[in-house]
Amino acid sequence: MDILQSLLLGFATSLTVPNVFAALVGASLGIMIGAIPGLGSVTGVALLLPLTFQMDPITGIIMLGALYYGCMYGGSYSAIMLNIPGDAPAVVTALDGYPLSKKGQAGKALFTANISSFIGGTIGIVMLTFMGAALAKIGLMFGPAEVAALIVLALCSIGWLLGDSPKKGLISTFVGIMLSMVGIGLAFGQPRFTFDSMYLLNGISFIPLVIGMFGFSQVLEMMVNRVDAAGLMKKIGLRESLLDRSEVRRIIPASLRSGVLGNLVGILPGAGATTGSFLAYVLERKIGRNGNELGTGRIEGVAASEAGNNAAAAGSFAPLLSLGIPGSGTAAVLLGGLMMWGVQPGPMLFQNSPDFVWGLISSMYLGNVMAVLSALAIIPFLVKLLRVPPAFMIPVIAVVCVVGAYSVNNSMFDVWFMLGSGVVAYFMSVAKYPVAPLLLAFVLTPRLETSLRQALDISRGDFSIFFNSPIAVTLLGVTALFIVFPLLRKILFRSRKEKVLAK
Repeated sequence: MDILQSLLLGFATSLTVPNVFAALVGASLGIMIGAIPGLGSVTGVALLLPLTFQMDPITGIIMLGALYYGCMYGGSYSAIMLNIPGDAPAVVTALDGYPLSKKGQAGKALFTANISSFIGGTIGIVMLTFMGAALAKIGLMFGPAEVAALIVLALCSIGWLLGDSPKKGLISTFVGIMLSMVGIGLAFGQPRFTFDSMYLLNGISFIPLVIGMFGFSQVLEMMVNRVDAAGLMKKIGLRESLLDRSEVRRIIPASLRSGVLGNLVGILPGAGATTGSFLAYVLERKIGRNGNELGTGRIEGVAASEAGNNAAAAGSFAPLLSLGIPGSGTAAVLLGGLMMWGVQPGPMLFQNSPDFVWGLISSMYLGNVMAVLSALAIIPFLVKLLRVPPAFMIPVIAVVCVVGAYSVNNSMFDVWFMLGSGVVAYFMSVAKYPVAPLLLAFVLTPRLETSLRQALDISRGDFSIFFNSPIAVTLLGVTALFIVFPLLRKILFRSRKEKVLAK
């Protein structure tokens, strides 16, 4: 009852005209920033943070929170429309979102992304409201060894679950791991695989890589296949883009499952929304009714990814507020903002600053509503973009790719790297090698390396730290099953086939 009373007091603070306007502005800016490749929520919050120092702290955090949610919504737009994820969490959304767009169902994919994002975000906020302290304690149970085991599980499952051939999926995963190792080593500060190039000392930038492999490769495919937009234009309309009852029934269970899982992943230090969206997608692929068809253009895949990353974004606030530990890069920037306002996150925050805390939590409900309303209002204009003939779209997408790659470091090296990765991705698609495992492994491997190094530093190089933890042992056991089960199934299938032939 105390929680409900505190939440109502928070709403009394957040539902004032200035704060509602701040939420609307933040959500709208977040959608635009999230849809632009190369920016993302971390950059967006960092850019807006100095502008909020002159505001009332509650108004400022409301605007930043709404911007954070808006970025989660906006990242899916470019992934669905152009096959260029606006941010790392949207990589998984592109697996089904862009195939839906190619089928003339971009509007349905956008509606699904927005509704599922709202459901996932709401689940995360509700769990934060009633179980914030408990969730933070669960997050503390995951030390470096447990987080490393979780990421190992994710990496091992990528190759098996994404793509038609597990062998090709694993090859793509290993290539992504190798690319992520380029640059100055995290442990000893020594250059690795740089070939004496100064441009590679900081490693390979994610944005040029993802723009090239998703965006520019699509330009090459459109040029080679000569997509005819005439038939596509007849299928696209706002009325046809709305979800019917059967489609709503398909995405609700996926969104609910993914929202709960994504929230639990979001509270883990360093896991982030990318891990949340991917594990939610894996869960849907394993237990969903149409799980085997994910990756071919299913709205359940879009729902799982978007609900997972939005719930993870909400989950990252639990350790931030209760323990002062940021669960993601964006939460780390927000932590700096809280300290600038004189607010010290930690166990005593709820007692010392209840107005601020519950104003922030209630503003998350407000920001989520503003984000979904703003996102839904943009869909009719986005649907009309698909009526543009490929002859005009190809140069526009190519320019977006070049500008997006150049804007990261203002370097032509990134542009050339983007073009080269696009050519490689095109030939990978021709040879039926999936691109998504490569990009997801590229994102997850640095986090694995950091957690592994921290775990070994704690144990002074003793690998038994991974076997002394029940959580780590369980995760490693599941990883072993992922690797062994397909091999056992193949052996059993061969033995049965031989017995049938012998008879």
